Amino acid sequence: MSSSNQDNRLKIESRLAQIGSQEEPVTGAVSFPVYQATAFRHPKLGQSTGFDYARTKSPTRKVLEDAIAELESGDAGFACSSGMAALQTVFAMFSQGDHLIVSLDLYGGTYRLLEKIMSRFGVTSTYVDTNDFDALEANVKPNTKGIIIETPTNPLMMITDLELVCSWAKKKGIVSIVDNTLLTPFFQRPIELGADIVVHSATKYLGGHNDVLAGLIVTKGKELSEQMAFLHNSIGAVLSPQDSWLLMRGMKTLAIRMERHQYNATKMTEFLQGHPQVESVYYPALPTHPGHEIQNKQSSGNTGIFSFKLKDARYIEPILRHIKLIAFAESLGGVESLMTYPAVQTHADIPLEIRTKVGVDDKLLRYSVGIEHIDDLIADLSNAIELARQEIEG
Repeated sequence: MSSSNQDNRLKIESRLAQIGSQEEPVTGAVSFPVYQATAFRHPKLGQSTGFDYARTKSPTRKVLEDAIAELESGDAGFACSSGMAALQTVFAMFSQGDHLIVSLDLYGGTYRLLEKIMSRFGVTSTYVDTNDFDALEANVKPNTKGIIIETPTNPLMMITDLELVCSWAKKKGIVSIVDNTLLTPFFQRPIELGADIVVHSATKYLGGHNDVLAGLIVTKGKELSEQMAFLHNSIGAVLSPQDSWLLMRGMKTLAIRMERHQYNATKMTEFLQGHPQVESVYYPALPTHPGHEIQNKQSSGNTGIFSFKLKDARYIEPILRHIKLIAFAESLGGVESLMTYPAVQTHADIPLEIRTKVGVDDKLLRYSVGIEHIDDLIADLSNAIELARQEIEG
């Protein structure tokens, strides 16, 4: 989405719908073509069209990268082959002896990457409630080079005050990296709140259809953008042209999908709050949720994912067996509703003592609400819980 073809004064809904639609000047195609080429001719010695080798830059991928940079108010975007590839590319900024502060309630895959791979190269991590300012101060070290923030966190929806923490990090010379997967730039733009880098598992809400694996990075500032361009090209975990096109296609409908996800999640959590078999519900839109006011201050809406804890762990297996419309499957952010059991799936790599400390226990389910009709979703989950109750109580 080049600045020459897009008016940044347009509302985000319009900018999303127009991704790539004005970028093909020869034919005027409103759907940008998929350029499968890996090599590009040089006009003559010492000249380039701007494209030389697809790992470094590809026409279809460039349109996507320009779009996410503009949407996130950054200076450069980088499309990777998965969300984990995006994180690995970002973590390659750090060197042996560097220390990172990381959100306590963390996606298991990020924890695995930090503890089982980055630790082998001498990069250490401390896990902190990043909204606890005293804890941040207590855990910062002379060699602390980065802070990695999920907000809301996955799966307990913990909220971090991005403006406060990113300002604190900047004063200390610490690079702030924010995972914005759950809210997307439609609802939250961390760079506008002071973040240096934003990452996405674009497989989730940005793609939106459970059919493309992708990760995105956005950087702010010339030096950081040049450093990330070097790492992106050198590591080479880049997104293919076809997947870049699929991701752009998904992003065109992001606005209407996020609005429906938010509506359905709000209605579903309201239903679960009053259910006799439910102990607690974790969703930032609920007035009782810790961080609710901060969320409203820094975001224009809420995600379509939430977690809830049952009063009895025995309900877990029969509920997952009896849901029909809702799929028992990992991942999140697609148009189809998915339910996951974090303790044995997405967060299995996190040690039990850490999971227990933050509340990811054997009674917790995570629910990524799709765009189906809310009455059907409530009926499906209500029926599954009732059938589970009948089995347990005989």
